[in-house]
Amino acid sequence: MSDSERMATKKQEGESWGELAKTVIYAGLIAIVIRTFLFQPFNIPSASMEATLLVGDYLFVEKFSYGYSRYTFPFGGGPLGTLMHDRFPDIKPTRGDVIVFKFPQDNKTDFIKRLIGMPGDKIQMIGGRLYINDKIVPRQRVEDYVENIDGVEHHVPQYRETLPNGKTYLTLDRDPDGPLDNTEPYRVPAGHYFMMGDNRDNSDDSRQAVGYVPAENLEGKAVIRFFSTDGSARVWEVWKWPFSIRYSRILTFVK
Repeated sequence: MSDSERMATKKQEGESWGELAKTVIYAGLIAIVIRTFLFQPFNIPSASMEATLLVGDYLFVEKFSYGYSRYTFPFGGGPLGTLMHDRFPDIKPTRGDVIVFKFPQDNKTDFIKRLIGMPGDKIQMIGGRLYINDKIVPRQRVEDYVENIDGVEHHVPQYRETLPNGKTYLTLDRDPDGPLDNTEPYRVPAGHYFMMGDNRDNSDDSRQAVGYVPAENLEGKAVIRFFSTDGSARVWEVWKWPFSIRYSRILTFVK
C-alpha cells in the first residue's frame, strides 16, 4: 500500500469515528430533550398502588400533562428552577389521574399515587369508605385480588370505586378495620391536591406523611406500562428472564 493510500485510509477511519461520535452526541441530546420535556421512565418500587400498578412495572410518565414547573425538570431545573414558582402553562389535573410527584417534605423523592381530592374538597375515610364533600364514593365488590407470597396464594378483597367525575379504578381492602379506615376530615388547601394509593391499607399518602401536595410538585401523568417483571430472576440468571416477564402488562395503559 502506498503512502497516499495509507493516508486516505486513515482519513476515512477518522471521518467514520467522527460520524459515530456525532451520532452518539445527537442521540444523547434527543434522549435528554425527550426525558426533560416529553416522557420520563419510572419504575414502581412499592405495593401502594396495587392492583393498578405492581412492583416491577415500568412506566412512561407524560411530562407535559400539567405544564412545567421546577420539579418537572431534572435536579429541580437548576438555575432556571429557582426562577419558577408556578406551572407554565398551568394545566389542571383531572380527579382520578395517576400522578408522579415530588414528596412535599423533601421535594426530592418521587411518589406515585392517584389524585382523589381537588383544591377546596373535603376528604374523609369513614368505616373504610371514601367520602368526598360529605358524599360517599360508590364502590362495587369484584373478584378477589390474588397474590402469591412465598408459594402461598392469598386472596384480598377488591372493589371498583367510581369518583364523582365517572373515573373508575380498582382498590384493595386488606384490613377491614385498618388504622387508615377512619380519619379526620381533610380540607384541601388552594393550590394543593390530595393523593391516595389504591392499596388503601398499605399506602403512605395524603392521609399520612405525604400530606397535601402543592401543584408545583406534580411531575407528570402515568400513561403507559412499557415493561413489567415479577422480580423472580436475578440479573445473572439469564435463563429465567423470559419467565419473569409479565407479558400481559407490556404496552398497556394506566387507568
